[in-house]
Amino acid sequence: MKSWEFTKIENSKIKIDDWLSDAMGLVEGGCVYSTLFKYPEAGPKRYELILSMYPQENFRTLAQVTVFAEDIPGSTVQSAKFLTDQKIRILNSVSLTGISDTTIIWNIMADLNFAGEGELIKERFAELKEAGDPSVDKINHISIKPANIGRMFREKSDLGNLKTELRKGAPVTIKDGTFDLSTEYGDILNDVEGQEVMITLDPGSWLVSIVFFKPNTDLVKINMNVPDCMGSIDSALSMLAEVGINLISVFTKVMISYQTMDIEVVADLKDSRITIDELKAKLPEHLSKQNGVFELKGIVSL
Repeated sequence: MKSWEFTKIENSKIKIDDWLSDAMGLVEGGCVYSTLFKYPEAGPKRYELILSMYPQENFRTLAQVTVFAEDIPGSTVQSAKFLTDQKIRILNSVSLTGISDTTIIWNIMADLNFAGEGELIKERFAELKEAGDPSVDKINHISIKPANIGRMFREKSDLGNLKTELRKGAPVTIKDGTFDLSTEYGDILNDVEGQEVMITLDPGSWLVSIVFFKPNTDLVKINMNVPDCMGSIDSALSMLAEVGINLISVFTKVMISYQTMDIEVVADLKDSRITIDELKAKLPEHLSKQNGVFELKGIVSL
């Protein structure tokens, strides 16, 4: 699944389209919490805005709960009832059949009562299962782990500073399908009108990352068809590396199994040794020399 898209800022607003709204629950009239970061001078990123449906103060008690239950009527209801009995609040979740007619897996973002409560809940579940309690007879296993959302807000690593937190914004209401930057960040993001930003979803933590690029970034989107076989991706992209093009994102999708694959690349030409016009001329030449059917579908400036 492709988990990102690019969009332009218009009237200091970021469009929350159906794809983003449906996937992450950023609905019309809903409140969104946000935190703005600034990146160091090196690299293409300038700012990052992280959007969440819940305040940062709650992150300490958020947990990833995975329930493995029998794929029979009533198992999901029983699972929800067990968590309710523990006074655990279910936030966002998704379930799927793991093995048809055997197992259903329910992945849940839950709000615990206090940090570390997960171990106690697993102990209660184990005691009920051992006693043969009918309240959990359809549930096979429960895994509870800290949500680890803090990694998205991490400012330092072993290699040094990653980014600097500038501000935690007050909740902003989604209006007319947009998030208004000027409400909380107008004094900082006062020169981003008309710029392309990259919106990335983190389905595991239900967070949205919006990256603002530096003004001198030269973004292009490249689409090509390549054979669906080993080595085709590095063959197609090797020329980009040779001329110093920095890849921002890569998306591959098999169109016809063992025949054709589609590649979509967003890249930064700023520090490369080639212009977009030169790339349009040289990339088809490079693809024509590869073993198989390699086709450039298009190169556009973002």
